[in-house]
Amino acid sequence: MVSKKVTVINEQGMHMRPAGTLAKFVKEHPECEVTLNVNGKSVKAKAPMQIMSACIKKGCEVEIVCDGAEEQAVLDEIAAMFENGFGE
Repeated sequence: MVSKKVTVINEQGMHMRPAGTLAKFVKEHPECEVTLNVNGKSVKAKAPMQIMSACIKKGCEVEIVCDGAEEQAVLDEIAAMFENGFGE
């Protein structure tokens, strides 16, 4: 299990487009369980609606936790997505 904390830089937080991008990437790696810990909640990153239910706003600190095959590579890619603002 590996984890990393990142800060959301998207002006509108984790709305549908970045949540969908993240969920799509996570689904491409079914052998690795990805969880987001934020605002006292822990959500699975496989479904955009679950991600959005955590109410992740700009400036929120999110802990990304990956457990399973290729966990470090998956974590690094997800962290890069957050750090690049999901291309927005």
